[in-house]
Amino acid sequence: MIKPISITAITSISPLGDSMEKVWGNYKNPNHFFAKKVFGSNEEWVSSLSEESRARVRTLKESDNKYKNLDNTVLYALLASRDAMEMAEWKSKDNFGINMGSSRGATALFEKYHEDFITENTASTLSSPTTTLGNISSWIAHDLQTQGPEISHSITCSTALHSLLNGVAWIQSGMANKFMVGGSEAPLTPFTLAQIKALKIYSNNEGEYPCQALNLEKNRNSMILGEGASVACLEKGITENALAVVTGVGYATEILQHNISISSDAECFQRSMRMALGDTNPDEVDVIVMHSPGTIKGDVSEIRAIEKVFCNKVPCLTTNKWKIGHTFGASGALSLEFAVLMLTNQEFISVPFIESSRLSKINKIMVNAVGFGGNAVSVLLSK
Repeated sequence: MIKPISITAITSISPLGDSMEKVWGNYKNPNHFFAKKVFGSNEEWVSSLSEESRARVRTLKESDNKYKNLDNTVLYALLASRDAMEMAEWKSKDNFGINMGSSRGATALFEKYHEDFITENTASTLSSPTTTLGNISSWIAHDLQTQGPEISHSITCSTALHSLLNGVAWIQSGMANKFMVGGSEAPLTPFTLAQIKALKIYSNNEGEYPCQALNLEKNRNSMILGEGASVACLEKGITENALAVVTGVGYATEILQHNISISSDAECFQRSMRMALGDTNPDEVDVIVMHSPGTIKGDVSEIRAIEKVFCNKVPCLTTNKWKIGHTFGASGALSLEFAVLMLTNQEFISVPFIESSRLSKINKIMVNAVGFGGNAVSVLLSK
């Protein structure tokens, strides 16, 4: 167990919107946010930012020459970070730390610069500084004018929750009192789509729900890509303005058996969830926001791990990927936001595929994320 750490703000820009009110309203909406878009010569399901959010991104890009050459991963993170700083009422003089991760990084810019290089046999002056992974946190620090530590990293799809782990560690160590953490991803490019489709896990469903995340009866993989960023503000102790409290964190990596899959009963999740629980009775956990990518093996293995850890009473299970798809390195932060919204509104949001019990009260929620290679993270939140 860890000393309590408050989440005093959590914001996002995603297909669900760019404010807590819009996001919560769209979680209560029973519809998904997928649409077919053309990539190369093919049409594929994706989940893109709303036009309103895209307008904010364009306005930011045009507000200053220095933003014009930045990738969407940076622009999404800048908008979410500004909103989070305002919500938490932080000031630049607070010198808070920043840890913003991304699985793919500046995918669109990298592909553009590489295409130009193949054609012209020369590279743009800005190609290196604008495609390095560290430029996300650096730009946030520059934009918010904080002097605290800046960290960037990529640990595939559990990246955002690893950012939270880092923020917790800095605060627990006494080296910082406040940390801004999260993830940003803008993977909707032809090359990225082609890579995921090559894994044979992408959805070609034409039914009511193109992504069948947490449908345990599905007979085909149904993962769909989404985009967005989410940022949380962490503060030492339990503050008056806390939206939720981080009371446990867990992490684990299992021995790699395959380049992309975890074991059939997700040993990494079993270990990370047990570590996050610490001395907490598993029966006290009301909800688990699952990683649940919409693949057959990924969904089932996580369910099996949950059943082994929560053998007496399996909590209510949910995920947001049937609605907004998989946002890679940002997905854990968006799941964290989903959990905080359920805690603050005291309402459980189910998936269309499984029947869930009604909850009169929600006190504790666990959030899971895992990436290629079985690097799992679990976070326990309390009201």
